Amino acid sequence: MLLLATDTSGAHGSIALADCESGKDPAILELVPLTAGAFSAQLVPEIAALLKKQGFTRNQLGAFAVASGPGSFTGLRVGLAAIKAFAEVLGKPIAAVSLLEAVVSVSRTPGKILAALDAGRTEVYLAEFAGQGRERRAISQSLISRTQCFREATLTLVTPDRELAEAARAEGLEVEEVRRPQSDAIACMGWQKIQLGETVSPEELEANYLRRSNAEIFARPRP
Repeated sequence: MLLLATDTSGAHGSIALADCESGKDPAILELVPLTAGAFSAQLVPEIAALLKKQGFTRNQLGAFAVASGPGSFTGLRVGLAAIKAFAEVLGKPIAAVSLLEAVVSVSRTPGKILAALDAGRTEVYLAEFAGQGRERRAISQSLISRTQCFREATLTLVTPDRELAEAARAEGLEVEEVRRPQSDAIACMGWQKIQLGETVSPEELEANYLRRSNAEIFARPRP
């Protein structure tokens, strides 16, 4: 089965096409980077070009996996809107994958761990996970200040952000630095969810922002 995975959650996005077989890890046919700031113009044409290059049509797609956040408000909306449209037209399942899930999926640290992503504004997207490998499940997730994160963290911090990792080490925390997830990781996590029946319909697919948008933060209260 062909699975299309997308990630438009941050400055650098990507799409991946994977050949999936039950009980096996997906075979990534190709990973295509997307240029920052141009997701809305690039995403659908790049998907069409990828399918054509690999000799497939969109009607041969059997499922979708999409990075659902946390991340950029604009980027996530673009990615989720495109996947919703494809899935609705084709009647295929969607697996929504948290970037924090993708981060810990490659961790080698046993037991409970903390996944962390730099959220800007001196804040951190943080989630606690229990389990092993891709079987890990989030116990909690939050958006907190770096100061609070460094003060309260008692587990190994797993992050792809070099500067965040260095700052955490300087505070005496145990840190595992991993590669930043791209759409190939989203495809792997998504295929696992699909096999477990953890899918959503286009109507149910929502972004996991963790942070309110600037419009919400600075909106004037109604009289």
